[in-house]
Amino acid sequence: MPLDTWLLYVVTVFFVSATPGPNMLLALNHGIRYGVRHTVPTLLGLLSALGLIMAASAAGLGALLAASELAFSVVKYTGAVYLIYLGIKTWRAPPTPLDAGDDSAPEGPAWRRFATGFLVAMSNPKAFVFFAALFPQFMDARLPQAPQLAVLAVTFYVIETAWQFAYAGGGARLRHWLASPARLKWMNRAAGTAFGAAGVALTAVSRH
Repeated sequence: MPLDTWLLYVVTVFFVSATPGPNMLLALNHGIRYGVRHTVPTLLGLLSALGLIMAASAAGLGALLAASELAFSVVKYTGAVYLIYLGIKTWRAPPTPLDAGDDSAPEGPAWRRFATGFLVAMSNPKAFVFFAALFPQFMDARLPQAPQLAVLAVTFYVIETAWQFAYAGGGARLRHWLASPARLKWMNRAAGTAFGAAGVALTAVSRH
């Protein structure tokens, strides 16, 4: 892959990944509640789903979702329902005062945070279409496809991972400010509203 093509891809992905969305919002929310160390399972869930989405898009699922209104709608509405459910759950979460340290015991086992991250990342069908449309823009059809896909996937992974840790770290820094139950209550409501809004907005997206 030419260096100038790769650098253009890096810039594109840097700003795409930085844009707040359900994944980054979850990293921020769990960073606030659990600190960075206990948010790692959440991030692993997000990144595992991301890997599956990229692999599925490379295998043609992204093209299928782009071509089939029914398949796209099934994934879309399933994801929307889950995000709205997560929003309601976050809104209703009790404003239990947070330990300002990074080692406070999280609620529930690590696998539950992993599952939440995985489901949130898998809930957006636009991600499949996005990768199916993004990768070909930076690939040369005359060259072997597998090495190019590997470079694009690894680059995206590194940038996405860095941003997720940045969001989780930013949330962890808010733990001191959220030592007040009143502030935490409003933060829960703001995060719950954001998740719910993301779910509602997802119902409005189209394959195009």
